[in-house]
Amino acid sequence: MKYYAHSPKDGIPAQTYADHIAGVSHLAKQFAKEVAEYSKHDGAILEQITETAAEHHDLGKLDEDNQKVLSGELKKRSLSVNHVDAGAAYCWGSDYPSTFSAIVIQAHHVGFPNFSAESNRGELAFRDAKIAKTIDRELPSLLRTHHSLFPLKGTSKEQAIISGDQSIFLRVALSCIADADHTNTAQHYGKYPKEIKYLPLRAEERLSKLDHCISNIQKNSENSDRNILRNQMYLSCREADANGGISSCDSPVGSGKTTAVMAHLLSIAKKRGLRRIFIILPFTNIIQQSVKTYRKMLTLPGENPEEVVAELHHRADFESLEARALTALWRAPIVVTTAVAFFETLASNSPATLRRLHELPGSAIFVDESHAALPSYLLPIAWQWMKVFSQEWGCYWVLASGSLCRFWTINEIAGETGQIDVPEITDDTVRSKLAAYEINRITYRYDPKAKDIEALAKWVSSFPGPRLVILNTIQSAAYLADKCAQLFGRDKVEHLSTALTSQDREKTLERIKSRLKNKSDSDWTLVATSCVEAGVDFSFKIGFRELSSLASLLQLAGRVNREGEYINSDVWTFRIYEDGKLKLNPGLSDAGEILKDYFEQNKVISPALTTTSISEEIRRNGKNRKNKTLVDSEVNQNFIDVENEFKVIDSDTRLTVIDSEIASEIQSGKIDWQKLQKVSVQISKYKLDVFQTPILLDNIYRWTLGYDDFLGYMAGIIKNNQSDGQLLIY
Repeated sequence: MKYYAHSPKDGIPAQTYADHIAGVSHLAKQFAKEVAEYSKHDGAILEQITETAAEHHDLGKLDEDNQKVLSGELKKRSLSVNHVDAGAAYCWGSDYPSTFSAIVIQAHHVGFPNFSAESNRGELAFRDAKIAKTIDRELPSLLRTHHSLFPLKGTSKEQAIISGDQSIFLRVALSCIADADHTNTAQHYGKYPKEIKYLPLRAEERLSKLDHCISNIQKNSENSDRNILRNQMYLSCREADANGGISSCDSPVGSGKTTAVMAHLLSIAKKRGLRRIFIILPFTNIIQQSVKTYRKMLTLPGENPEEVVAELHHRADFESLEARALTALWRAPIVVTTAVAFFETLASNSPATLRRLHELPGSAIFVDESHAALPSYLLPIAWQWMKVFSQEWGCYWVLASGSLCRFWTINEIAGETGQIDVPEITDDTVRSKLAAYEINRITYRYDPKAKDIEALAKWVSSFPGPRLVILNTIQSAAYLADKCAQLFGRDKVEHLSTALTSQDREKTLERIKSRLKNKSDSDWTLVATSCVEAGVDFSFKIGFRELSSLASLLQLAGRVNREGEYINSDVWTFRIYEDGKLKLNPGLSDAGEILKDYFEQNKVISPALTTTSISEEIRRNGKNRKNKTLVDSEVNQNFIDVENEFKVIDSDTRLTVIDSEIASEIQSGKIDWQKLQKVSVQISKYKLDVFQTPILLDNIYRWTLGYDDFLGYMAGIIKNNQSDGQLLIY
């Protein structure tokens, strides 16, 4: 008799239970073995728990009523009986160390619960209370059927003891199971290749290619003091040794940090046998420029650059069978992504998101502008994760910054375990010489008078250009760009934010860089959000920043007078007046108040203030969060609370497709995640609900309100508001 794991769909026959369990077990075992090579404490236990969970994760599908659905005999949208409880019951009650296998099985579709709540459920902990008694009666029969297909193996009687951090361990274990389960299912339905393709890092060869590229750049560059220092910076980082798991790189803008740190990471990867490199940029940053640089300098002959350097703009994680193949995974040797996508994966409790986490152990991670990569109140838990992955899972981190901030020296971040040594990879002499170029490059100014949209547009445009303006919300940036175009002409303004798709952002970036090179084209303004604060090689004459954090202000300063080519360049901090178009970001109020205090106290604005500023932000947030902290939730393994509270950007957004042809392809299952992210944006669910935006699939929406390559999806909102005479506040 045949037993099934997945029902027939779209002309594809049902997948047999035997094929699915064998396939998932094979992949999960492979994933766990790869991770175990980099585990300091718990590799063997990980392999054992993962193998047991993989073999029994779908045991409940053997239920007679479930088989009627899975075989196609009975047409239902869901199974008759919760299929995860049987496997959890079997592992929970077994003699061998399968407690954690039971927990992983229970979580492989819905994620882990809050362990504090489960501890109060007694014998029903990690079980489905509604069917537990029924499953317990049926379990012997289910096991007989299962063991007729997969004979019972001899097992160890030793108790499993996890020596390291249990929360991270469980996430990694669930990652192995979830990825194996999702991948095998997608393979059966023809939505994922039968063989997983991994390109090796080949660190030594890529380092040699990078050396060659840098050498050619140096040969073709003028022999200026600045370029000589860049060369010294590159060599200093490349040759720096590192014995620990976390290092820092403090270097100012324009010092060649992008390639210098990459050379260091490749060197360390070669020495330690690491398998992957991650480049993490702040918030929802513009990452195309870094991606283009790395693809050009690191792709070896015969390789596809897009497979060597993965470009992940935002999370695209889906649970349903139809959408699983669209999930963006971390399987490339080099992954460039944002702090949102990266750190929210570490915090996640969703199997669809966590399925990529097992690719992280054994990696080198470069967190660029690390002090600005996350809101200050998220730094304590992020720091704990960095330490665990470096100390227990073979990861190596470089925390880079153009400031002098050492956030890990702040007591509220270092935690009870105290500070650890974070050595600098850049030679002190080189750092001192580079810092000398920062003196008098920028003058910081503050205008305390709040401005509405028309006053702001006219005030900014009264200064000589080219001008860069950064606002705290997508709405404010789009409305200001639109107002500038109305007042002064479209040719006088450019707009860059995540309201644009990644492919339109790339076109805009190229146009901006072309205009900046044309010295006769100076009377224009770029209106943007924080997405341009790092990772882009811009140099404007003057900058304007809506009141925000000190870290963000310093980031903006890196896009103004970058090479010291202008005399008397200013960076202004201003305040806005909410007029229905300009919109305050309440999440930045504490940081903004701290910076405002500095201006009013006539303090010298400099990177030296960043540690103090971040410490004050954490203390202010701590008062507002009462006694419940993210670190406490993590320690207590309250996974739901951690996922809910850890939000880099505090808004509920959904992936939204702009292109109608692509929307059709998604519904027919003929598109991959790389194509999807080029034609999609993230829009708050509130906006989507207000405009009754249709859903394509899972949590993927189809934008119908209007879009253009200047204002992105905000073009539709602005047009709608003008046509109905209303203004919507977001």
